[in-house]
Amino acid sequence: MLFAVICADKPESLDLRMATRPPHVEWLNGLNAAGTLKIAGPFLDANGKPNGSLLIIAADDIDAAKAIASQDPYAKAGLFANVEIKPYNWVFNNPEA
Repeated sequence: MLFAVICADKPESLDLRMATRPPHVEWLNGLNAAGTLKIAGPFLDANGKPNGSLLIIAADDIDAAKAIASQDPYAKAGLFANVEIKPYNWVFNNPEA
């Protein structure tokens, strides 16, 4: 099952995001290699600077999705003001469909 992990950064946290980016990308590469990661990228503010994240991940259930999301180095660093995890149905342009 797929889940959307929608994360909003805390205000004024761009420096923390950039400092934590290398381990975050390494973590994403691991999820990708395992086939867990389907889509990932940042949300952007009006100036084109990252201010949140969107991940689409495969997990057995919501609890497994929460466990995966909790391992994100950004989450561990306290970057996010909030994280929302929702079941997701990839209908259009899904390469696996």
